Amino acid sequence: MARPRILVVGAGFAGVECVRRLERSLAPGEADIALVTPFSYQLYLPLLPQVASGVLTPQSVAVSLRRSRRHRTRIVPGGAIGVDTKAKVCVVRKITDEIVNEPYDYIVLAAGSVTRTFDIPGLIDNARGMKTLAEAAYIRDHVISQLDLADASHDEEERASRLQFVVVGGGYAGTETAASLQLLTSNAVKHYPRLDPALIKWHLIDIAPKLMPELGDKLGVTALEILRKRGIEVSLGVSVAEAGPDKVTFTDGRVLPCRTLIWTAGVAASPLVATLDAETVRGRLAVTPEMSLPGADGVFALGDAAAVPDLAKGDGAICPPTAQHAMRQGRKLADNIIASLRGRPMQSYVHKDLGLVVDLGGRDAVSKPLGIELKGMPAQAAARGYHWAALRTNVAKTRVMTNWLLNAIAGDDFVRTGFQARKQATLRDFEYTDAYLTPEEIRAHTAGADARG
Repeated sequence: MARPRILVVGAGFAGVECVRRLERSLAPGEADIALVTPFSYQLYLPLLPQVASGVLTPQSVAVSLRRSRRHRTRIVPGGAIGVDTKAKVCVVRKITDEIVNEPYDYIVLAAGSVTRTFDIPGLIDNARGMKTLAEAAYIRDHVISQLDLADASHDEEERASRLQFVVVGGGYAGTETAASLQLLTSNAVKHYPRLDPALIKWHLIDIAPKLMPELGDKLGVTALEILRKRGIEVSLGVSVAEAGPDKVTFTDGRVLPCRTLIWTAGVAASPLVATLDAETVRGRLAVTPEMSLPGADGVFALGDAAAVPDLAKGDGAICPPTAQHAMRQGRKLADNIIASLRGRPMQSYVHKDLGLVVDLGGRDAVSKPLGIELKGMPAQAAARGYHWAALRTNVAKTRVMTNWLLNAIAGDDFVRTGFQARKQATLRDFEYTDAYLTPEEIRAHTAGADARG
Protein backbone atom coordinates (compact mmCIF):
# COMPACT_ATOMS: atom_id res chain seq x y z
CA MET A 1 0.00 0.00 0.00
CA ALA A 2 1.32 3.44 -0.94
CA ARG A 3 2.32 5.68 1.92
CA PRO A 4 0.14 8.75 2.61
CA ARG A 5 1.57 11.92 1.12
CA ILE A 6 1.68 15.08 3.22
CA LEU A 7 2.33 18.26 1.26
CA VAL A 8 3.18 21.43 3.18
CA VAL A 9 2.97 24.70 1.26
CA GLY A 10 5.14 27.50 2.65
CA ALA A 11 8.31 27.61 4.74
CA GLY A 12 7.32 30.34 7.16
CA PHE A 13 6.90 29.88 10.89
CA ALA A 14 3.75 27.76 10.54
CA GLY A 15 4.97 25.50 7.74
CA VAL A 16 8.41 24.84 9.19
CA GLU A 17 7.09 24.05 12.67
CA CYS A 18 4.58 21.65 11.13
CA VAL A 19 7.26 19.87 9.11
CA ARG A 20 9.64 19.61 12.07
CA ARG A 21 6.92 18.09 14.25
CA LEU A 22 5.96 15.62 11.52
CA GLU A 23 9.59 14.55 11.07
CA ARG A 24 10.02 14.04 14.80
CA SER A 25 6.75 12.21 15.40
CA LEU A 26 6.22 10.03 12.31
CA ALA A 27 8.12 6.82 11.72
CA PRO A 28 10.25 6.93 8.52
CA GLY A 29 7.88 4.63 6.63
CA GLU A 30 4.64 6.06 7.97
CA ALA A 31 4.22 8.91 5.45
CA ASP A 32 6.03 10.88 2.77
CA ILE A 33 6.54 14.57 3.54
CA ALA A 34 7.14 17.29 0.94
CA LEU A 35 7.59 21.03 1.41
CA VAL A 36 6.87 23.54 -1.36
CA THR A 37 8.99 26.69 -1.04
CA PRO A 38 10.96 28.81 -3.52
CA PHE A 39 13.87 29.17 -1.08
CA SER A 40 15.64 26.56 1.05
CA TYR A 41 15.46 28.75 4.14
CA GLN A 42 12.98 29.94 6.71
CA LEU A 43 12.97 33.74 6.88
CA TYR A 44 12.98 35.10 10.41
CA LEU A 45 10.68 37.96 9.47
CA PRO A 46 10.70 39.98 12.75
CA LEU A 47 14.38 40.82 12.27
CA LEU A 48 14.06 42.18 8.71
CA PRO A 49 14.25 45.83 9.86
CA GLN A 50 17.66 45.04 11.32
CA VAL A 51 18.75 43.64 7.96
CA ALA A 52 17.55 46.82 6.25
CA SER A 53 19.49 48.95 8.73
CA GLY A 54 22.66 46.84 8.45
CA VAL A 55 22.71 45.57 12.03
CA LEU A 56 22.30 42.01 10.73
CA THR A 57 23.50 40.43 7.50
CA PRO A 58 20.83 38.85 5.25
CA GLN A 59 22.25 35.36 5.81
CA SER A 60 21.71 35.75 9.57
CA VAL A 61 17.92 35.68 9.26
CA ALA A 62 17.77 33.06 6.48
CA VAL A 63 17.62 29.89 8.58
CA SER A 64 18.57 26.78 6.60
CA LEU A 65 15.83 24.19 6.12
CA ARG A 66 18.37 21.43 5.68
CA ARG A 67 20.05 21.80 9.07
CA SER A 68 18.02 19.16 10.87
CA ARG A 69 19.13 15.86 12.34
CA ARG A 70 15.88 14.29 11.20
CA HIS A 71 15.72 15.99 7.79
CA ARG A 72 13.90 13.65 5.44
CA THR A 73 11.42 16.06 3.84
CA ARG A 74 11.54 16.45 0.06
CA ILE A 75 11.86 20.14 -0.71
CA VAL A 76 10.12 21.24 -3.92
CA PRO A 77 11.89 24.45 -5.08
CA GLY A 78 9.02 26.61 -6.25
CA GLY A 79 5.79 28.30 -5.28
CA ALA A 80 2.26 26.90 -5.15
CA ILE A 81 0.09 28.79 -7.63
CA GLY A 82 -3.15 26.82 -7.32
CA VAL A 83 -4.86 23.95 -5.52
CA ASP A 84 -7.49 21.59 -6.95
CA THR A 85 -9.12 20.17 -3.83
CA LYS A 86 -11.29 17.72 -5.80
CA ALA A 87 -8.38 16.16 -7.69
CA LYS A 88 -6.19 16.55 -4.55
CA VAL A 89 -3.42 18.18 -6.58
CA CYS A 90 -1.34 21.28 -5.90
CA VAL A 91 -0.02 23.16 -8.96
CA VAL A 92 3.55 24.37 -8.45
CA ARG A 93 5.63 26.78 -10.48
CA LYS A 94 9.24 25.68 -9.95
CA ILE A 95 12.09 28.19 -9.83
CA THR A 96 12.81 27.22 -13.45
CA ASP A 97 9.25 28.40 -14.35
CA GLU A 98 8.26 24.80 -15.11
CA ILE A 99 4.72 24.08 -13.90
CA VAL A 100 4.23 20.69 -12.23
CA ASN A 101 1.46 18.88 -10.36
CA GLU A 102 2.08 17.69 -6.80
CA PRO A 103 -0.60 15.18 -5.69
CA TYR A 104 -1.34 14.86 -1.98
CA ASP A 105 -3.41 13.01 0.58
CA TYR A 106 -3.05 15.77 3.15
CA ILE A 107 -2.15 19.34 2.26
CA VAL A 108 -1.11 22.02 4.75
CA LEU A 109 -1.64 25.54 3.40
CA ALA A 110 0.85 27.74 5.23
CA ALA A 111 1.40 30.13 2.34
CA GLY A 112 1.61 33.18 4.59
CA SER A 113 0.78 36.69 3.47
CA VAL A 114 1.75 39.50 1.15
CA THR A 115 1.85 43.25 1.67
CA ARG A 116 -1.68 44.65 1.75
CA THR A 117 -2.17 47.48 -0.73
CA PHE A 118 -5.02 49.78 -1.69
CA ASP A 119 -6.17 51.48 -4.87
CA ILE A 120 -3.93 54.51 -4.37
CA PRO A 121 -2.53 56.14 -7.52
CA GLY A 122 1.15 55.27 -7.98
CA LEU A 123 1.39 53.06 -4.90
CA ILE A 124 2.21 49.73 -6.59
CA ASP A 125 4.91 51.27 -8.79
CA ASN A 126 6.57 53.61 -6.29
CA ALA A 127 6.31 51.95 -2.86
CA ARG A 128 8.56 49.25 -1.40
CA GLY A 129 7.54 46.64 1.16
CA MET A 130 9.26 44.89 4.05
CA LYS A 131 8.09 41.29 3.63
CA THR A 132 11.02 39.55 1.92
CA LEU A 133 14.76 39.28 2.35
CA ALA A 134 15.26 40.84 -1.08
CA GLU A 135 13.12 43.84 -0.12
CA ALA A 136 15.13 44.46 3.06
CA ALA A 137 18.43 44.25 1.15
CA TYR A 138 17.04 46.50 -1.59
CA ILE A 139 15.78 49.13 0.86
CA ARG A 140 19.17 49.31 2.61
CA ASP A 141 20.91 49.90 -0.72
CA HIS A 142 18.24 52.39 -1.77
CA VAL A 143 18.45 54.48 1.43
CA ILE A 144 22.24 54.68 1.30
CA SER A 145 22.12 55.53 -2.40
CA GLN A 146 19.85 58.49 -1.59
CA LEU A 147 22.54 59.85 0.74
CA ASP A 148 25.20 59.31 -1.93
CA LEU A 149 23.15 61.04 -4.63
CA ALA A 150 22.11 63.92 -2.37
CA ASP A 151 25.73 64.47 -1.36
CA ALA A 152 26.80 64.66 -5.03
CA SER A 153 23.92 66.87 -6.18
CA HIS A 154 24.03 70.64 -6.68
CA ASP A 155 20.24 70.83 -7.09
CA GLU A 156 18.58 71.82 -3.83
CA GLU A 157 15.18 70.42 -4.87
CA GLU A 158 16.67 67.07 -5.78
CA ARG A 159 18.64 66.99 -2.56
CA ALA A 160 15.51 67.74 -0.51
CA SER A 161 13.53 64.94 -2.17
CA ARG A 162 16.31 62.41 -1.66
CA LEU A 163 16.64 63.20 2.04
CA GLN A 164 12.95 62.76 2.91
CA PHE A 165 11.82 59.25 3.82
CA VAL A 166 8.25 58.06 4.45
CA VAL A 167 7.18 54.84 6.19
CA VAL A 168 3.46 54.02 6.11
CA GLY A 169 2.13 51.79 8.88
CA GLY A 170 2.24 52.40 12.61
CA GLY A 171 2.16 48.75 13.59
CA TYR A 172 5.03 46.51 14.64
CA ALA A 173 6.73 46.32 11.23
CA GLY A 174 6.42 49.98 10.29
CA THR A 175 7.50 51.33 13.66
CA GLU A 176 10.59 49.11 13.83
CA THR A 177 11.46 49.86 10.20
CA ALA A 178 11.25 53.62 10.67
CA ALA A 179 13.22 53.48 13.93
CA SER A 180 15.96 51.22 12.56
CA LEU A 181 16.46 53.13 9.30
CA GLN A 182 16.42 56.51 11.05
CA LEU A 183 19.34 55.28 13.17
CA LEU A 184 21.10 54.15 9.99
CA THR A 185 20.86 57.58 8.34
CA SER A 186 21.69 59.52 11.52
CA ASN A 187 24.89 57.49 11.91
CA ALA A 188 25.74 57.48 8.21
CA VAL A 189 25.39 61.26 7.71
CA LYS A 190 28.44 61.81 9.91
CA HIS A 191 30.47 60.48 6.98
CA TYR A 192 28.90 62.95 4.52
CA PRO A 193 30.46 66.32 5.37
CA ARG A 194 28.51 68.08 2.60
CA LEU A 195 25.14 67.02 4.02
CA ASP A 196 23.35 68.90 6.77
CA PRO A 197 21.89 66.31 9.22
CA ALA A 198 18.91 68.60 9.76
CA LEU A 199 17.86 68.06 6.13
CA ILE A 200 17.30 64.33 6.68
CA LYS A 201 13.68 63.79 7.65
CA TRP A 202 11.89 60.54 8.49
CA HIS A 203 8.09 60.42 8.53
CA LEU A 204 5.96 57.63 10.01
CA ILE A 205 2.28 57.84 9.14
CA ASP A 206 -0.76 55.71 9.90
CA ILE A 207 -4.48 56.13 9.39
CA ALA A 208 -5.09 54.76 12.93
CA PRO A 209 -5.41 57.20 15.84
CA LYS A 210 -2.77 55.41 17.94
CA LEU A 211 0.69 53.96 17.42
CA MET A 212 0.87 50.20 18.02
CA PRO A 213 -2.45 49.97 19.92
CA GLU A 214 -1.72 46.33 20.78
CA LEU A 215 0.94 47.58 23.24
CA GLY A 216 -1.60 49.52 25.26
CA ASP A 217 -1.86 53.28 25.74
CA LYS A 218 1.11 53.68 28.11
CA LEU A 219 3.73 51.85 26.05
CA GLY A 220 2.28 53.17 22.81
CA VAL A 221 2.81 56.72 24.07
CA THR A 222 6.32 55.79 25.22
CA ALA A 223 7.20 54.50 21.75
CA LEU A 224 5.75 57.65 20.21
CA GLU A 225 7.87 59.84 22.49
CA ILE A 226 11.03 57.87 21.64
CA LEU A 227 10.47 58.28 17.92
CA ARG A 228 9.68 61.98 18.14
CA LYS A 229 12.68 62.61 20.40
CA ARG A 230 14.84 61.14 17.64
CA GLY A 231 13.36 63.55 15.14
CA ILE A 232 10.94 61.17 13.41
CA GLU A 233 7.77 63.03 12.46
CA VAL A 234 4.82 60.81 13.37
CA SER A 235 1.45 61.65 11.81
CA LEU A 236 -1.62 59.66 12.92
CA GLY A 237 -4.99 59.69 11.21
CA VAL A 238 -3.17 60.24 7.92
CA SER A 239 -2.47 58.04 4.90
CA VAL A 240 -1.19 58.38 1.34
CA ALA A 241 -3.45 59.91 -1.31
CA GLU A 242 -0.97 59.59 -4.19
CA ALA A 243 2.55 58.23 -4.61
CA GLY A 244 4.85 59.60 -7.28
CA PRO A 245 8.49 58.88 -8.14
CA ASP A 246 9.69 62.07 -6.42
CA LYS A 247 6.82 63.18 -4.19
CA VAL A 248 4.12 61.81 -1.88
CA THR A 249 0.74 63.42 -1.31
CA PHE A 250 -0.89 62.79 2.06
CA THR A 251 -4.61 62.63 2.74
CA ASP A 252 -4.34 65.80 4.85
CA GLY A 253 -3.24 67.71 1.75
CA ARG A 254 0.49 67.88 2.39
CA VAL A 255 2.78 67.25 -0.56
CA LEU A 256 6.20 65.97 0.44
CA PRO A 257 9.20 65.81 -1.90
CA CYS A 258 10.27 62.20 -1.40
CA ARG A 259 11.89 59.35 -3.33
CA THR A 260 11.57 56.69 -0.62
CA LEU A 261 8.15 55.33 0.30
CA ILE A 262 8.14 52.19 2.44
CA TRP A 263 4.69 50.58 2.73
CA THR A 264 4.01 48.38 5.78
CA ALA A 265 0.30 49.10 6.24
CA GLY A 266 -0.77 45.57 7.06
CA VAL A 267 -0.78 42.21 5.32
CA ALA A 268 -3.24 40.23 3.21
CA ALA A 269 -3.43 36.45 2.88
CA SER A 270 -1.44 34.91 0.05
CA PRO A 271 -3.24 35.08 -3.33
CA LEU A 272 -3.11 31.27 -3.23
CA VAL A 273 -6.19 31.45 -0.98
CA ALA A 274 -8.30 32.78 -3.85
CA THR A 275 -7.54 29.75 -6.01
CA LEU A 276 -9.45 27.40 -3.71
CA ASP A 277 -12.88 28.99 -4.20
CA ALA A 278 -13.57 28.51 -0.46
CA GLU A 279 -15.19 30.63 2.22
CA THR A 280 -12.95 33.33 3.68
CA VAL A 281 -12.92 35.64 6.69
CA ARG A 282 -11.19 38.96 6.06
CA GLY A 283 -9.51 37.36 3.07
CA ARG A 284 -8.21 34.36 5.04
CA LEU A 285 -9.49 30.80 4.66
CA ALA A 286 -12.27 30.01 7.12
CA VAL A 287 -11.15 26.90 9.00
CA THR A 288 -12.33 24.92 12.02
CA PRO A 289 -10.59 25.12 15.42
CA GLU A 290 -8.71 21.97 14.29
CA MET A 291 -7.50 24.01 11.25
CA SER A 292 -9.24 21.83 8.66
CA LEU A 293 -11.02 23.38 5.67
CA PRO A 294 -14.72 22.43 5.72
CA GLY A 295 -15.87 20.47 2.69
CA ALA A 296 -12.33 19.78 1.43
CA ASP A 297 -10.96 16.35 2.30
CA GLY A 298 -7.42 16.40 3.67
CA VAL A 299 -7.02 20.19 3.38
CA PHE A 300 -5.71 22.20 6.33
CA ALA A 301 -4.74 25.85 6.62
CA LEU A 302 -3.02 27.93 9.28
CA GLY A 303 -0.89 31.00 9.91
CA ASP A 304 -1.50 34.21 7.98
CA ALA A 305 -3.42 32.34 5.26
CA ALA A 306 -6.15 31.09 7.61
CA ALA A 307 -8.76 32.56 9.92
CA VAL A 308 -8.09 30.19 12.81
CA PRO A 309 -10.65 30.73 15.61
CA ASP A 310 -9.03 32.25 18.70
CA LEU A 311 -10.68 30.12 21.37
CA ALA A 312 -8.65 31.82 24.12
CA LYS A 313 -10.41 35.13 23.35
CA GLY A 314 -13.76 33.73 22.21
CA ASP A 315 -16.61 35.88 20.85
CA GLY A 316 -15.80 34.88 17.27
CA ALA A 317 -12.24 36.26 17.38
CA ILE A 318 -9.61 34.89 15.01
CA CYS A 319 -5.91 34.54 15.73
CA PRO A 320 -3.81 37.55 14.68
CA PRO A 321 -1.17 36.96 11.98
CA THR A 322 1.81 36.72 14.33
CA ALA A 323 4.79 34.37 14.47
CA GLN A 324 3.78 33.38 17.99
CA HIS A 325 0.48 31.91 16.84
CA ALA A 326 1.87 30.51 13.58
CA MET A 327 4.54 28.43 15.32
CA ARG A 328 2.11 26.92 17.80
CA GLN A 329 -0.50 26.30 15.11
CA GLY A 330 2.14 24.45 13.07
CA ARG A 331 2.88 22.08 15.91
CA LYS A 332 -0.77 21.49 16.76
CA LEU A 333 -1.69 20.86 13.11
CA ALA A 334 1.11 18.31 12.75
CA ASP A 335 -0.34 16.50 15.78
CA ASN A 336 -3.79 16.59 14.18
CA ILE A 337 -2.55 15.13 10.90
CA ILE A 338 -0.78 12.36 12.81
CA ALA A 339 -3.95 11.73 14.81
CA SER A 340 -5.93 11.48 11.56
CA LEU A 341 -3.40 9.03 10.11
CA ARG A 342 -3.62 6.87 13.20
CA GLY A 343 -7.41 7.02 13.55
CA ARG A 344 -7.47 9.25 16.61
CA PRO A 345 -9.57 12.41 17.16
CA MET A 346 -8.07 15.80 16.33
CA GLN A 347 -7.79 18.61 18.88
CA SER A 348 -8.64 22.30 18.74
CA TYR A 349 -5.96 24.97 18.71
CA VAL A 350 -5.93 27.12 21.86
CA HIS A 351 -3.20 29.57 22.82
CA LYS A 352 -3.21 32.73 24.93
CA ASP A 353 -1.10 35.51 23.43
CA LEU A 354 2.14 35.99 25.38
CA GLY A 355 2.68 39.64 24.48
CA LEU A 356 4.72 41.75 22.08
CA VAL A 357 8.33 42.91 21.90
CA VAL A 358 9.40 45.93 19.85
CA ASP A 359 13.08 46.71 19.18
CA LEU A 360 13.53 50.39 18.26
CA GLY A 361 17.28 50.11 17.72
CA GLY A 362 20.21 51.16 19.88
CA ARG A 363 19.14 51.06 23.51
CA ASP A 364 15.51 51.83 22.77
CA ALA A 365 12.71 49.28 22.98
CA VAL A 366 9.23 48.78 24.39
CA SER A 367 7.95 45.32 25.29
CA LYS A 368 5.01 43.69 26.99
CA PRO A 369 5.92 40.05 27.67
CA LEU A 370 3.27 38.22 29.71
CA GLY A 371 1.52 41.54 30.30
CA ILE A 372 4.56 43.13 31.99
CA GLU A 373 5.28 46.59 30.57
CA LEU A 374 8.97 47.28 29.93
CA LYS A 375 10.92 50.07 28.27
CA GLY A 376 14.57 50.95 27.69
CA MET A 377 17.29 48.37 28.22
CA PRO A 378 15.08 45.81 30.05
CA ALA A 379 12.69 45.90 27.08
CA GLN A 380 15.63 45.65 24.68
CA ALA A 381 16.93 42.60 26.55
CA ALA A 382 13.48 40.99 26.43
CA ALA A 383 13.09 41.73 22.70
CA ARG A 384 16.47 40.45 21.62
CA GLY A 385 16.35 37.54 24.04
CA TYR A 386 13.02 36.43 22.61
CA HIS A 387 14.19 36.68 19.00
CA TRP A 388 17.48 34.93 19.73
CA ALA A 389 15.72 32.05 21.49
CA ALA A 390 13.18 31.72 18.67
CA LEU A 391 15.86 31.20 16.00
CA ARG A 392 15.70 27.55 15.04
CA THR A 393 19.36 26.58 14.57
CA ASN A 394 22.55 27.15 16.55
CA VAL A 395 24.21 28.47 13.39
CA ALA A 396 21.54 31.19 13.06
CA LYS A 397 21.81 32.04 16.75
CA THR A 398 25.59 32.35 16.48
CA ARG A 399 25.40 34.57 13.39
CA VAL A 400 22.80 36.89 14.93
CA MET A 401 24.61 37.23 18.26
CA THR A 402 27.93 37.86 16.48
CA ASN A 403 26.31 40.52 14.29
CA TRP A 404 24.76 42.24 17.31
CA LEU A 405 28.10 42.32 19.14
CA LEU A 406 30.01 43.48 16.07
CA ASN A 407 27.53 46.25 15.38
CA ALA A 408 27.61 47.40 19.01
CA ILE A 409 31.42 47.54 19.01
CA ALA A 410 32.35 48.60 15.49
CA GLY A 411 29.18 50.14 14.03
CA ASP A 412 28.38 50.10 10.31
CA ASP A 413 30.40 50.83 7.17
CA PHE A 414 27.27 52.06 5.30
CA VAL A 415 28.19 50.08 2.21
CA ARG A 416 25.65 49.49 -0.55
CA THR A 417 26.06 46.36 -2.63
CA GLY A 418 24.52 47.65 -5.86
CA PHE A 419 21.62 45.19 -5.56
CA GLN A 420 19.18 46.00 -8.39
CA ALA A 421 20.83 49.43 -8.59
CA ARG A 422 19.46 50.24 -12.05
CA LYS A 423 15.95 48.86 -11.61
CA GLN A 424 13.23 50.39 -9.46
CA ALA A 425 11.71 47.10 -8.37
CA THR A 426 8.03 47.14 -7.40
CA LEU A 427 6.03 45.32 -4.74
CA ARG A 428 4.85 42.91 -7.43
CA ASP A 429 8.44 42.10 -8.44
CA PHE A 430 9.44 41.14 -4.92
CA GLU A 431 6.30 39.29 -3.80
CA TYR A 432 5.20 37.63 -7.08
CA THR A 433 1.56 38.54 -6.49
CA ASP A 434 0.70 38.11 -10.18
CA ALA A 435 1.97 34.51 -10.44
CA TYR A 436 -1.23 32.67 -9.47
CA LEU A 437 -3.71 30.75 -11.63
CA THR A 438 -7.46 31.16 -11.96
CA PRO A 439 -9.71 28.23 -10.94
CA GLU A 440 -10.24 27.44 -14.64
CA GLU A 441 -6.48 27.35 -15.31
CA ILE A 442 -5.99 25.09 -12.30
CA ARG A 443 -8.58 22.59 -13.53
CA ALA A 444 -6.91 22.60 -16.97
CA HIS A 445 -3.55 21.77 -15.39
CA THR A 446 -4.92 19.04 -13.14
CA ALA A 447 -7.35 17.47 -15.62
CA GLY A 448 -6.82 13.73 -15.60
CA ALA A 449 -4.29 13.88 -12.77
CA ASP A 450 -4.04 10.64 -10.84
CA ALA A 451 -4.43 11.52 -7.19
CA ARG A 452 -2.22 8.56 -6.32
CA GLY A 453 0.54 9.61 -8.76
